[in-house]
Parts: sequence; structure tokens; C-alpha cells
Amino acid sequence: MLKSVAMIVVPNFSIFEFGTAFEVFGIDRSARGTGVPAFDFRVCTPEPGQIPLKSGLSMHVELGLEAAADADLVIMAPYGRDADIPRAVLEALRDAHSRGAWVMSICSGAFALARAGLLDGRRCTTHWHYSGELAASYPDARVDENVLYVQDDRIITSAGTAAGIDACLHLVRVEFGAAVAASIARDMVVPPHRDGGQAQFIDRPIPACGSQPMEELLQWMVRHLEQEHSVNELAARVHMSPRTFARRFRSETGATPAAWLNSQRVLRAQELLESTELNIDEIARESGFGHSVLLRHHFGKVLATSPQSYRRAFRGHLEPAV
Repeated sequence: MLKSVAMIVVPNFSIFEFGTAFEVFGIDRSARGTGVPAFDFRVCTPEPGQIPLKSGLSMHVELGLEAAADADLVIMAPYGRDADIPRAVLEALRDAHSRGAWVMSICSGAFALARAGLLDGRRCTTHWHYSGELAASYPDARVDENVLYVQDDRIITSAGTAAGIDACLHLVRVEFGAAVAASIARDMVVPPHRDGGQAQFIDRPIPACGSQPMEELLQWMVRHLEQEHSVNELAARVHMSPRTFARRFRSETGATPAAWLNSQRVLRAQELLESTELNIDEIARESGFGHSVLLRHHFGKVLATSPQSYRRAFRGHLEPAV
């Protein structure tokens, strides 16, 4: 049973992500009659004292890493991923895992777990800004940038910022059930459950291409999302053979023309869901899908959520679209 939580911080850790874990595990809600236990929440660091935060502030931390030695959950706070992590921190993470405790990272804290060897052969995630770097630096880790959090055995990694809340509530749900997790979520005024498989909401700009004609073509395609575009037509616009064009397009964008076009249509649908009151049929037409069923299909395939759910998350004051 999860009773004690130790959060490891190192210089230049992120206060918001620290706060998300504290909100879930550091506030005593046991007297409210909702079944939420009182967690023994500890903050520890390799060298106790004034620890600088990423924001330029500092926090006085009294406890050393011995506070993590018997904790049921050890959380690695995010930090400047380029910084050297003290060996004692890596040993504390390894020890926690070897004795069967839960180990969690939030955002860039995953780099410490990777350096400790805990992500070798495991699915994991981090903020999408850093996922490519994590995968390149630790090729044995199975990095998935398209999720909010991942539980692999007793190791949980989460993406950036609010995804840390989702990961913490997920663990509460695993340990104590949905009612306890929902009670904490209500107190925090956040959704009680966002599935870990839901995609991170990633801003994907049009990539800079190696050739001006290809980059101009991508811009043109974005301006004409409502049209169908065959490979032959697109190849003709940049004066290439269809075979050469298909090869060049994939090498410069990482996708086929059809897949890239659908991703841009999903992005356009996201913008419309966030910024307008258009209904789903209108958004399907404006974004180039034509029909709402196609919008829902591709939206779910890319983001693992529905247009209605996405709109509620970003435009909660609006009535759900029909």
C-alpha cells in the first residue's frame, strides 16, 4: 500500500511540476471523509540546504536522500537535463526499484531514470520537446512521445507539466481505486482521468525543407487543405517524376503526402475547435475532411481522443458541438 512518497530534487528543478506531485500527495485530505489517505510526503536532495529552482527562486530542503530509502514511491522532479546527476541520486532510484517501490519521473526527470538504467527495454515518455533527445541518448529506452504517461511494471514516466498530474492520479487510482482518485481530482479541479494513451497535444509546425520548391509546395498544400491532392499532381507542381517526388517528400517530411496532409488537416481542426464555435460538420468541411465521420476517424487516430473531448479540454466554457 502506498503510504510514503519521496520526491528527489536537484538544482534548477521545475517548481510547477514539483507542485503537481505535492498537490496530489503532499496535502492531507484524510479528514474529509472521502477515503483519501494522508501520505507521508518528503522532499529530499543529495546536499540539503538552499536548492535553486529553474525560475530563479530557491527552496530550503532539509532532508537528504536517506529519506527515499524506505519510501513506497520515489519521484524524480524535472531538472536541466544537460546537468550531471549525482551518483547518489542514480543509486537511490535504482535502490527504490530493486526493493519494489514505485518510481516515477515527471517531464525531463525521465533523463535521470534513463541514466540509472531503469528505462532500458521499457516503454517510457517525456515532454515532446525532449523525446527525440531521450531516444537518441538512450537507444535502449522505448520512447513514445505520443502519450501523456506510461506505466511499465512499477516505473511511471510522464510528459510535461499537467501530464504529471495525470500520472500521479493514475497511480492513486491503481493503489486506491477510482473513487479516491476522483476525490483528489475534484479537490484540485482537474479531470479525474485522462488515459495515458491519449496523445500529447503537440504543436507541429511545417518543417523547413532542404529545397525551396518543396517548402513552397507544403505551404500551398496547407492553404488548400479542402482539396484532394494526388501524388501525380503534386509531383507536377515541383517538376518531378511521381517516384522521385514520393521519395523526396518522405525524406524531407518523414511521411507520405497523404499522411502529411491528414496531419495538417487535424492541426487545422484543432485550431478551429479551440478558437471557434463551429460545429463538428462545419469543422470537418473547413479542415478539409469533408465529413464529420472522417474528421472523427483521423482525429482519433492522430490524437487518441475525439473532437468533442478535445474541445471540452481547450474550450470548456462552450457547449459541446453536435
